[in-house]
Amino acid sequence: MPLPKAELHLHIEGTLEPGLAFALAARNGVELPFKDTEELRHAYRFEDLQSFLDLYYRLMAVLHTEDDFAELADAYLARAAAQGVRHAEIFFDPQAHTSRGVPLATVVEGLARALDASEERHGVSTRLIMCFLRDESAASAMETLLAAKPYLHRIAGVGLDSAEAGHPPSKFREVYEVAAGLGLRRVAHAGEEGPPAYIREALDVLGVERVDHGLRCLEDPELVERLVRDRVPLTLCPLSNVRLRAVRTLEEHPLPVMMDAGLMCTVNSDDPSYFGGYAGDNFDAVQRALGVGEERLRELARNSFLASFLEDDEERRARLIAEVDAYDFGADRAA
Repeated sequence: MPLPKAELHLHIEGTLEPGLAFALAARNGVELPFKDTEELRHAYRFEDLQSFLDLYYRLMAVLHTEDDFAELADAYLARAAAQGVRHAEIFFDPQAHTSRGVPLATVVEGLARALDASEERHGVSTRLIMCFLRDESAASAMETLLAAKPYLHRIAGVGLDSAEAGHPPSKFREVYEVAAGLGLRRVAHAGEEGPPAYIREALDVLGVERVDHGLRCLEDPELVERLVRDRVPLTLCPLSNVRLRAVRTLEEHPLPVMMDAGLMCTVNSDDPSYFGGYAGDNFDAVQRALGVGEERLRELARNSFLASFLEDDEERRARLIAEVDAYDFGADRAA
């Protein structure tokens, strides 16, 4: 049994495996520009974030119906559960679907169908976080937020993703103010491509409760002190950072330095189909490449539950943290 963990930085569209992409393309009459799954997998070699996003959005064309979104989410939850994920807070990108004619209701209800069955089917509790595309306009984000009002019983929070450079968090100040007024939790990608100032803006202007990525905080010692003092969680994605060239090699990843500084780090998979591994794969990778020991792995797992939006189920949070504290790494190796 793998170490129990929560996944807090996961884009559901980034879990689209090549086999499912081709199956959905055939179902929906979509022609992919790849002859087979092997050629598609070969395309998963990225120079930077934008080269990834180009393929990421192209493949979304296979997602059309509620059944498609439900199948996508259920496939992720099955894989995640097998790697020890017990709670998942799942991002989705509504603008990437509504812009190509897929109704918001189709996306939300399809995902919700899988999420509603997740605890019974997979033993994984879930939350759904609606992300805004930061390279689209703030007006488009606001329109999306207001359109989502009928579905807020399905949506726990809002996030901010896509191309970071040149799109500071402050661009979305009013959107996040409205989201806060609606009682939604707030997170945002910051400090992956963008500078430490973007992390400060995410905190001060958007009022985020977690920072997604946050790698570049190390360039600003005062910011590090603040993040440590305020126990602001950072949702790191090591394999993603290497694939998108934010870090040259996994052995050079700053995770140990960040933990040494007292930062509240978590380890997540981001877009696992594209970046070479799900949550457990990321834990295994940092253990091998960075020499992260058992107690630090336990700390990362504990942090993931502490940072999760489980305030409405503190009993579950406490039970899962107790499982982490009692976890026997020796028994896992023996298995």
